[in-house]
Amino acid sequence: MKKTTSFWKKPGVQAVCASLICIAIGLLIGYIVLLIISPSGAGKAIIIILTNFMSRSSGPARLKALGNTLIKTAPLLMCALSICFCYKAGLFNIGAAGQYEAGAVAALSCAIFLHLPWYVCTLAAAAAGALLAVVTGALKAYRNVNEVISGIMLNWIMLYLTNTVLGSGSAKDPSSPYTVALDTVSPSSLIPSGGLSALFNNNRNVTIAIPLSIIIAILIWIILKKTKFGYEIMATGFNKDAAKYAGMKEKKNIVVTLAIGGALAGIGAAFMYLSGFSKWETTTASVPAMGFNGIAATFLGGLNPIGTIFASFFIQSITDGGAMIDRMVYASQISDLISGIIIYACGFVLFFKYVLNKIGKKEKSQPKSEKGGADQ
Repeated sequence: MKKTTSFWKKPGVQAVCASLICIAIGLLIGYIVLLIISPSGAGKAIIIILTNFMSRSSGPARLKALGNTLIKTAPLLMCALSICFCYKAGLFNIGAAGQYEAGAVAALSCAIFLHLPWYVCTLAAAAAGALLAVVTGALKAYRNVNEVISGIMLNWIMLYLTNTVLGSGSAKDPSSPYTVALDTVSPSSLIPSGGLSALFNNNRNVTIAIPLSIIIAILIWIILKKTKFGYEIMATGFNKDAAKYAGMKEKKNIVVTLAIGGALAGIGAAFMYLSGFSKWETTTASVPAMGFNGIAATFLGGLNPIGTIFASFFIQSITDGGAMIDRMVYASQISDLISGIIIYACGFVLFFKYVLNKIGKKEKSQPKSEKGGADQ
């Protein structure tokens, strides 16, 4: 007789429900904060944050705003995949922000100084992110240096190195603190639209980076779930000593995993800056939020590359929605507060799954006669 699994005990159902609970908690607390600041506009503000592009006044404006959200979702997804992939090996890649910066300086340098095509610039960004991550991986594998500590330090080292390189010579626009526009100095370095811009009210910054990031997410899922390499990565994450005892090269796996994670974050920077949508600010004094928002997307997506696609879009959508609320009353950072609360709530995912298991167990133990009576 085939054993049936309770609906509430199915891993997919639990992952979705846990994510929805985290979102609900984040939105509820965010709404309470809005009420404390100004009760009169709190309802409208939380609706704008949630609806984002749908709150625009016309159809063309909505399409263009949706395109802008998708442009920023692609690099966010890559950073989220970087953190997700490393987490499977038991590594918390908080250095994804620094690897993102490494990708930015490599991609923009190849574009502005060398005028290389976009795919070469993207590969350079991946190599730069991987190289920086290898430093963290080697320190972790061979000297047992916590990857969080080395990652955070490298984030700041790369920030100022990026500012120095891109703030000198012909890379910087003389009239602003930003790098020069790629369409004026190296049009071939811009990622092509592939006809996608026409779908979003001729938003020329909508590029093939969006479908490419989704394809990469699917490939990461295949690697983790369907390959021997992915099995070894997850085995190393579960128990490094047991993996070593089983004949796996755990040190090599740590370095390679972080290198792949760094490459993903570096590609994310290429997807952002080679789209022409954004320029690097050479005077910035803070680490880009993209790497840290990737943490929210990763955990909200249930540490699953496919779930991370949808979580990345949601996080970017509420971030863009937060920028549209009344700035005279509320700070646009309210969306960052909601994202932070979601991350915190994700720490209770195991508890939520425990509750769902209890519900499933109770449902399964219910006598058939009671179920039949209830149906009648």
